[in-house]
Amino acid sequence: MHFDHLVLMMRDQLAQGAQVLQQDGFHLTDVSVHNLGSINRLITLESSYIELLGWPAGQPPARKEIAEQPLGLDALVFRPQNAGQAYDHLRRGGFDVNPVQRLERPLQVQGRMQTARFDTVRFARQPVPGLRIYYCEHLTPEYVWDPAVMHHDNGAKSLDRIVIKAPDAQGVSATLATLAGGQAHALDDGGYRLDLPNLQLLVQPEPGLPMATIAQATLGYRDGAARAFTPPL
Repeated sequence: MHFDHLVLMMRDQLAQGAQVLQQDGFHLTDVSVHNLGSINRLITLESSYIELLGWPAGQPPARKEIAEQPLGLDALVFRPQNAGQAYDHLRRGGFDVNPVQRLERPLQVQGRMQTARFDTVRFARQPVPGLRIYYCEHLTPEYVWDPAVMHHDNGAKSLDRIVIKAPDAQGVSATLATLAGGQAHALDDGGYRLDLPNLQLLVQPEPGLPMATIAQATLGYRDGAARAFTPPL
């Protein structure tokens, strides 16, 4: 299964964070409002994106599932071919999932207003404590991967690697492999690697942590370099 996007939780500080990222050479999409009340801006990359997610400053959070999320790298989102089938598969696997939910947001594409539509599958109880994970089927992918928003002055091109630190690296990597339909490979340092079609997940052991956390993301650049993505927090 492809990786879809990495969520950067900005809470009510999205405007300030976006400004810093733009100064760093990223092209951000315009502010868009979901039908559920949250707002976002995207750093759109070759086959995935980073979503700056939050709510308008001075207002209470409209979505219960993000209201208590701290600032920072927040969620791993996988891309199923069919959200309904993903839901059925997860239910059969014993995961506690909510029914498929339609998510929409207006956006401008080539000078015209369009509606981007997504079917999402979210967990009623997260399968990996500490990580927010869900699935997003794009019903209108052409509105997201618009070439007009994919050029970044700093040369950023792709989301190549995400590092997760966990007290039980083996267990977390096995669960992620089940969720993404892949296989976890053991590494010499005690960590595990999961190769998805468009991205690599690394799970590193950190015995002192109370639960798993997204530690770092690495971007690929047009000059062939790989550089850590540093959230403006």
